[in-house]
Amino acid sequence: MKIAWFCIPAHGHTNPTLGLVKTLIEAGHQIWYFSFEEFREKIENAGATFIGCDGYDFEMEDKGNADRVGKDKVYATELLVSSTLALDEMTSRVIGEIRPDIVVSDSVAFWGKLAAMKHGLPYVSSTTTFAFNKYSAKYMQESAWDIVRMLAALPRINKQLKRLRDKGYPVKSLLDIVQNDNDTNTIAYTSKYFQPCSETFSDRYHFIGPSIRPFTKPVEKTADKLIYISMGTVNQNREFYRNCINVLGQTDWQVIISMGTNPEHYDKLPDNIQIYESVDQMAVLSAADAFITHCGMNSASEGLYFRVPLVLFPQTPEQDAVAKRVEELGAGVRLKSISEEDVMQALQQIIDEPGYKDSASRISESFRSCGGAAEAREFLEQIVND
Repeated sequence: MKIAWFCIPAHGHTNPTLGLVKTLIEAGHQIWYFSFEEFREKIENAGATFIGCDGYDFEMEDKGNADRVGKDKVYATELLVSSTLALDEMTSRVIGEIRPDIVVSDSVAFWGKLAAMKHGLPYVSSTTTFAFNKYSAKYMQESAWDIVRMLAALPRINKQLKRLRDKGYPVKSLLDIVQNDNDTNTIAYTSKYFQPCSETFSDRYHFIGPSIRPFTKPVEKTADKLIYISMGTVNQNREFYRNCINVLGQTDWQVIISMGTNPEHYDKLPDNIQIYESVDQMAVLSAADAFITHCGMNSASEGLYFRVPLVLFPQTPEQDAVAKRVEELGAGVRLKSISEEDVMQALQQIIDEPGYKDSASRISESFRSCGGAAEAREFLEQIVND
């Protein structure tokens, strides 16, 4: 089986796929993975052929506008269309050369889905967040004002879609591109139990569980309780970190903070607190008693896999959806504010009340009983054979 695989330039969307890529390669299949230079090494280490998408004129490439994509649908559509058209000649040429049997594309790497539509190939969505339909979408609520703005923007969006149609992409509406339905073959890296409204998805959705990377060296636990804090690579809220250091420095707990950037701003640390630019997160979580997290899907899933209750501090609508689900299932508590008192209260609550650990353990069992990469491989093989 020959697979053309597309992903966006984000670790949180790439990393979960690599175990499956490796499993497919080991089963004798071939994968051409369309991604960006920063990810070449890890993609090639998984055994796939890397196809670089860097260096194409995306017309609007401006990293400062990343937050605008989530809020401004016209801008997001324009970026999507520009990205697809910038890559069009290269993707069409490579697809013509390799003649893949199937396209797998990250649920927001829309140029992959569009390539499958244009070339008449079977398409599978690789969903590293929750799967969304009209039922689960309530976890990422849009206000009435958002919908009014969307309707006002439709003429400009339709102008962008015409650019795609002119290049041979059979697109009727924006929904054709951004929305999967129950006929869309989908691999989701979570469990049915953790997925909101999972009963509303068809059997074309395979919930294979999170991709958990093995760790080699466990973390040494030097106190009765180990608290782990990581806000991903983006959040640099120094007041939050300073408050955590101040209040947790007065405890006898072991505290590990993964900063995601230069940790040298914080000198004179209390003896019980260690700050790192990055850590082996799996190793730390395997020993942790509580995890303060930004609720990125991968981080939250890894914490819950190791049965660690969570203090929830989401920063984006997508992370807020994860936080809502964790709260709903009783495996975590939301941070009310970044004050020292609220940080301490949230941690004390999930450590002292065993129900949080029990709920995290239930989610962990649901992850561990999923079919994993083997189920996804069989699913892809079945689509191609059919």
